Amino acid sequence: LSLKSWINYQTTNSALEISPNPQYLVKLAHTKMPYGKYKDRYLIDLPEYYVVWYHTKGFPKGALGDMLQLVYELKLNGLEHLIRNIKKLDLK
Repeated sequence: LSLKSWINYQTTNSALEISPNPQYLVKLAHTKMPYGKYKDRYLIDLPEYYVVWYHTKGFPKGALGDMLQLVYELKLNGLEHLIRNIKKLDLK
C-alpha cells in the first residue's frame, strides 16, 4: 500500500506529523468497484469475505488495489464507519 496517497506528512518544530489525507478518504468513500460480481458497489460496502479474498489472492495493481488494501485494513480494524460517515456527509 502506498502511504503517500492517503497520508499527509508534515514537519513542524522538527517533529514529523502524520495525518490522513482528507481528499483521498473522500475519494475512497465515493469509489465503486469497476468490474466483477460487485460492479458498481462502493468499495467500503464490499462484503468482508470478498476483501479478505483479495488480501489472500493479491490486490490489483494501481489506485484500485491501494484503495482495496485500505478498505481491508479499515474493515480489519472495525473502522469502515469512518468512510461511511464521509459518504453520508457528502450526500447532504
